[in-house]
Amino acid sequence: MDQDFHQEIDRRARQHCSIAAHHHNRRLLTTMFCAVCIFQFATEAGAQCSARDVLQNQLKLKTASSSHAQITPVRSIADLPVWKRITLGSYSNSLTLRNALDAIGCHVGGSAAEILARPAFIVSTIRKEVDLVTVSAAALGFETDTMTLAAIYERAKRLGLGIAAAEVGPQLRLQYLDQPLGEFLVIGMDPIKTWSGEEAILNVANGGAGLILIGQDGSAGAAISVTSRFVFERPTEAVLVDQLEQDAAFLPP
Repeated sequence: MDQDFHQEIDRRARQHCSIAAHHHNRRLLTTMFCAVCIFQFATEAGAQCSARDVLQNQLKLKTASSSHAQITPVRSIADLPVWKRITLGSYSNSLTLRNALDAIGCHVGGSAAEILARPAFIVSTIRKEVDLVTVSAAALGFETDTMTLAAIYERAKRLGLGIAAAEVGPQLRLQYLDQPLGEFLVIGMDPIKTWSGEEAILNVANGGAGLILIGQDGSAGAAISVTSRFVFERPTEAVLVDQLEQDAAFLPP
């Protein structure tokens, strides 16, 4: 009887161990499956700003940048059609905006990171769309090799273009994933001081190693190549009509 009893105990023990091992293996497989899914998701998300993925986006969407279309001198704002419409105010603060850039693998340069971290960098509290134009300093009428940033801004304002909100830089980076290779777009924004006190502005670029957001000299006297392309905000048609009516009121009878 003792022998039968011990055999039964041994049989139940083996059965219990088999069941436990089965559950353990299932948990292990589930964990491995989840890990693979997370890794694949992270890889796909991070690849959106990689050079390979940018090229795939361009081939898939079959879009070509129109930022190089403007080659004749701009005489009025009517010569600058809307290049791109983007959405602002989709993130609660600059930290979540920076995290969104990191999530898709967009590199943020040192001075650009400082701009996003400064109190002067403000994100819109309401969700809104803004129309953007791109224009080179040469198209604004400058004929020298370089021109100061202040002079470029002044000429753009005279045409009726608006200085871009600081949020335009990172939002454009997030919403312009098919940027052509070799394109660098200077954001025509008010400069923001870095921690060391230097004035800097943002640049949305594809230098070949992937999509990036970098900073550059934003001082009024900064020498800018006239071939450099700027991004400014374009007023809506309603605002333009209102401006024309106001200008007409001051014309002599």
